[in-house]
This record gives sequence, structure tokens and C-alpha cells, in this order.
Amino acid sequence: MTTAPADNEVIDSAAIRAFTEEFGDRATRMPPLAIVIAAFDEEGAIGPVVDALPAIVTGLATVKIVVSDGSVDSTGKEAREAGALVCDVPVNRGQGAALRLGYRLARLGGARYIVTTDADGQYNPAEIESLMAPILADQADFVTGSRTLGSEETKDPVRKAGVRFFALAISVLTGQRISDTTFGLRAMRAEVTGAVLLEQPQYQAAELLIGVITHGYRVVERPATIHRRKIGKSKKGNNALYATKFAKVVIGTWWRERQRRARGSAADGPSIGPVSSDGAEPLTDAEPLTGTESLPDGAIAYGPGTEPTAGPERADGAGSGASAAFDPRSAKST
Repeated sequence: MTTAPADNEVIDSAAIRAFTEEFGDRATRMPPLAIVIAAFDEEGAIGPVVDALPAIVTGLATVKIVVSDGSVDSTGKEAREAGALVCDVPVNRGQGAALRLGYRLARLGGARYIVTTDADGQYNPAEIESLMAPILADQADFVTGSRTLGSEETKDPVRKAGVRFFALAISVLTGQRISDTTFGLRAMRAEVTGAVLLEQPQYQAAELLIGVITHGYRVVERPATIHRRKIGKSKKGNNALYATKFAKVVIGTWWRERQRRARGSAADGPSIGPVSSDGAEPLTDAEPLTGTESLPDGAIAYGPGTEPTAGPERADGAGSGASAAFDPRSAKST
């Protein structure tokens, strides 16, 4: 379903209000690491996926957020019973729109890091620690798993060829070597999702990756595994249709970011500035990401170049101490 930006904001705002009312402090005082899942009619699959997610990753307490994107089955109920905070959206808009809302919930809740995984159980939750390691070591801002560097169980030769093709295409377009552009298990600093323009309702993996690279964030890949789907069917459609739509998103996002950078250079200012994740510019009061600002019940959200300087972070209660601000535009990709 395609919706206008204004309609998206109405839908998102209503969903955020309902989410906050349902979960209270759990929604506004989140632990450091939020694991976000977009789900559409994943009854039977979502429960085991949420249940398998770790409560602690490298000493960081986690919260599990499921955005039920217009599901008409028991996806939301099953996810809640497994321990997730569930945000119900009444209409199905696509994985990209659902993840965009999930990122926003995580930022508004004060999470410092975000991990994404899929609702179908194809990714190994034990590999989250490997993805988080470069970020916690201040070696990366965005880390994506790679089946090319790791392993996969699929035997579909067309899909394998597509992974290689799009990896090469995005590598050429961005100048950053990437081996897998569609892997759903990713880790990132929370503020990355508020700085990159995200407007695709579907096939958002390419938009996010290209946006992160063109903004100058440090991007690395780690070997990871993708398993066969055991329950339900993929909603990606046939290979030809998926490839066509994905290619359109790749070219469109690359061209958009190139134009934004050109306009920024012509103005002799920053090439790209922070934007809200729903595509509206400038940032609104509903999404305070341009600096550390108090949110309801004391939660903190922050944007590029600013991080909370101190506060409880680890599951064992140890504080993180002072945290140096960083500027993604000056960071080199690795």
C-alpha cells in the first residue's frame, strides 16, 4: 500500500500514542539496545523469533520491538506473549514503513543502538553480538551481516545471482565495497536512522544502506548466516518482480542522494543535513533528534554529532561514562 507523507505521519503518530499508552515506562525508558522487527501476518513464526532473541548482548540490556504492519492474524498477540513491545498499525504499508516506525519508537524511547532482524526466523540471533562488536569498539556506525562472507541455505541460483549483481551495482555507485545489500540482520547507532532520509515503503534495505554510505557513516560487513524459512511463505514475490522493484529503489535512492549532495555543495554548506525518518524536513517537535532533549518521563533522544554523555547502559548497571561526540561527515568508511 502506498500512502502520502501526510497520511504516513497521521498513521505513525496514532500508532506511537497507542504504543506509549500501552507500555508506559517500557516505551519511554528503553534499555540501550532495541531489536526491531517488522511483521505482517507472521502467526506461528513471530513467537519463536522473539523468544530466541537475547535479553543481553555484550553486557547491554535489550528490548524487543515488533511493528505489526496491518496484520490480520494473531501476529501481535503472539509477539506480546513472547515478550515483545508491539506497535499495531491498522494498515499494511510495507516493511520499509514498518521499520521506519520501529526506528522512531526506539529513538524516542532512548535506545542508543538498533538491531534489525526479520520475522521469519531466517537469521541467527547469536550473531547479533558479532555485528555489535565493531560499533561498541567505535570502529563502525553501521554493520550489516553478509551471506556472501558467511553462509546461506537457499539453493535458488537466480536469487544468488541477484545478490551478487546488486552488491556490485551498489559498490560501484557508492564507492564502498559491499558484498550483500539485502541482508536483514543489521546493527547501527540509533541516530543513524534519524539522519538518513527513509521514504520507501518497501525494499528499504537498499535505501538505508545507500543513505548511510553517502552520509559518511562508517560501514562494515560481518559474516552471517541465512537459513531457509521454516514457517509461512516469503512476501517478496517472484524473482523478476522483486529484482525490478529493488533496482528502481537502488537507482532512485542513489540519484536522490547525489542531487542532495550537489545542492549542499552548491550552497557551500554541509552536503546533507539531518532529516526526519518519515521524509519531512526539517525535524519536528514530535521527533527531537537535533540534540539531547528531554522526552516524557526523562527519556533521551539525540541526533548526529551528539550522544548522551553519561548514564546507565550495561545490564550489570555499570555506566558508560563520558561519550565523545562524533561527526559522521568526517568519518571515513572502512
